Formats: sequence, structure tokens, C-alpha cells
Amino acid sequence: MGKSDPDALKIVLPIAGLGTRLRPHTLFRPKPLVSLAGKTVLDFVLEKFASIPASLAVEYVFIVGAMGEQIQAHMEAYYPHLNAHYLVQSEMRGQADAVYVARELLSGPVLISFGDTINDPDFSVLGSATRDGIIWVKQVPDIGQMGVILMGEDGLIAGLYEKPEEFVSDLGLVGVYYFRDGCSLVSAIEEQFRRELKLKNEYYLADAINVMIERGARLSAEKVNTWLDAGIMHTFLDTNLYLLQHGNDNSPEARSRGANITVYPPVSVDSSTELRNSIIGPNVVIEPGCRLENVIVRDAIIQKDSMLRDMILSNSVIGRNTNLVGLKVVIQS
Repeated sequence: MGKSDPDALKIVLPIAGLGTRLRPHTLFRPKPLVSLAGKTVLDFVLEKFASIPASLAVEYVFIVGAMGEQIQAHMEAYYPHLNAHYLVQSEMRGQADAVYVARELLSGPVLISFGDTINDPDFSVLGSATRDGIIWVKQVPDIGQMGVILMGEDGLIAGLYEKPEEFVSDLGLVGVYYFRDGCSLVSAIEEQFRRELKLKNEYYLADAINVMIERGARLSAEKVNTWLDAGIMHTFLDTNLYLLQHGNDNSPEARSRGANITVYPPVSVDSSTELRNSIIGPNVVIEPGCRLENVIVRDAIIQKDSMLRDMILSNSVIGRNTNLVGLKVVIQS
């Protein structure tokens, strides 16, 4: 671990999870590096930090798991200008435990962002933040399995509820938290450990934050407009479509990738892709090194160095180095 400025804003990204809900695509790479809309999930997570005031010194703290070296290699290749630390969470004991791994670095302000959700918080408020913390939320009609906050009459957060069985609030947690004093957070997590505050044998950050509120912390809420789940397969292609529609479509360029092709936007097709006699889109990503011939494809992500021929494909995520050949039928009258 390199040198750290104790007063710098630490952006903590807990990304050590095994990504079991995205398997088999996470068997040999961490979930944040799974492909999405022509980039990786991690690339989209990092984009949102652009709104942090330039006056703030920033350091990134990655809490990684067994394949953490891939995260570090990605950051060094594409973000060498960022000051980053890499710490290993060796045992999966929950969100709060992941943050606690970084306790020695959390002496100043802390911004926590989970690595499998894509959202659009406005971090410009950090330049003038006076409360003890800020929690970003999204108002949603159906909370489902989300955690929620309950607002008090004083306009401050009265409490957090992780996966409540009954309705508490329609303000869902989106996985982004700011704390002005990291030491207070670390102390609250230690109290959480002492009390054994768990849910299904995991230490959730919500319980540590509730300890902070018990101790008098004044926390406010800010809303996001967008919250996308990139951590489960049944929402993955929906998230891909949204991102393609919002700044990641290259349909005009895709039409020049081969002979006799039709493109229905939005799509993201890498410049090295070879296409022939195919219909592409909508909602399709084709990564570098792929070849498609006699294919109709929509609502799909085709990862690097794959070859597809003679087929109709939809609602699919095709892994790297995959060869798929369908049955070519010739009908004679």
C-alpha cells in the first residue's frame, strides 16, 4: 500500500464479491470487469466521480477479492493518473466488513460506492457539505429487495432499514454514501461487530450507519435520477440498453464494419469487428476481434474474439473466445 494523504477524500469501492449471479462470465474475471455497453462495469462506475470538485484531493481504495490483480491491471492500464490503493477482503462477511478492511486509510472524509450499481449522483455538493454525512437514494414505487432510509421531521435521516419485510419508505438506497469523518464510521463498524448486528450472517453498512445516528450523527439525503443494476443477469441487458441509449451508441460507424449489413440502433460495435450478411441490433454490443456472418442478432453482448455464423441470436451474453455455428438450411422448390 502506497503513501496516503490523511486529509484526502477516500473513495472506497468494495468489489470483492464473487459475482455468482453473473456466472459463468465471472468465473475467471471479477464482476466489475464484465463487459457492458462497450466498456466495463467498472469504467461506468468511475465515470460518476467526474462531478467531485477539483479542489478536493482524491484517493481511490479498492477492496478486492481473489482476482484483484485484474482490477489493478485494468486501473494501471487505463487510469494511471489516479492515486489508487488495493486491499484484499479475504473473507466475505458483508459490506461493513469490506469497508473495515480499509480502516487504516479512513482518517478523513470518505465516499463509499458499491461496484455493481451505476447511478448519477451529483458530487458537487461535497465542496460545501456541512452535515456529518450524505446518503444518495432513489424514489422508487417498488422497493423489492432494496434497503431504504426513513426521513425524520427535521429533514435528517432517522434510520436505515436493510431489506425490510414491511413498507418503511419509498426512498431506496443506491449504494453511495459520504461521511465527513471516516474515523466515526470505523468506530461505528467496530460497535456493530461488538453487538453482532447482522442480517443473514452478513454485516451490512446500514447497521453501522444506524449506530452513527444513535451517537448523534446528522445525515442528509440526496436523490439520483438513475439507478441501474449491473450485478444480476436478468437486468444486465436492460442496463446495457440504457447505457447504449445514453451516449454509447456508435451505429453510424457500425454500418461500415462489413459488407451487406443492416444496423438498428443503438449498438456498440468495435472497429476490429468483421461483419458479413448480417442484421445487427437493437441493443447489441460486439467487442474487439469478433466475426459474424449470416447472423441476425438483437439484445445481446458478444464478448472478445468470438465467432458466430448462420444463426438468429437474442437475449444472450456470449463469453469470450466462443465459436457458435448454426444450421444453414437451403430450401429448394
